[in-house]
Amino acid sequence: MTTAQHLAAIDRLRGRAFPAVRGRSELGDSGPGYHFARLPPAGEDAQECGIRQEEAAEQCRAECEALADALSTRWGQPHRISLWSVSVRSIAGEEVADPWEELGRLTDDLHLWRVDGRWIGVGVARADERRWELLAVVTETDPP
Repeated sequence: MTTAQHLAAIDRLRGRAFPAVRGRSELGDSGPGYHFARLPPAGEDAQECGIRQEEAAEQCRAECEALADALSTRWGQPHRISLWSVSVRSIAGEEVADPWEELGRLTDDLHLWRVDGRWIGVGVARADERRWELLAVVTETDPP
């Protein structure tokens, strides 16, 4: 996906009502108060063709920064939040609200904006041993 396609996907998520129960969509998971999407990076095919893991991770981070820059043009500078403490609290047994618990397991940090009463975030996560992906979240649940 290109940055323009990522922006279009985020706009689709922003325009959707939140469901009453957790379920799947074409982009990821949705539940009460949130939409969560896994967005394939533009270089996904290249990652399958032998690019080293470090290069694939760096490429995905660069795409995330480009997406964050495009979103910053719309909404101003983001908050940059670490999700390390969310992960630690969850592992320790503390209940963390969705989608933050899942995000804390998947990514170290997020670019985060508050727009029209909702939080919009983007970050990078390892999809599996060889692939990386961009994450997008739209939620009305405040970060922990």
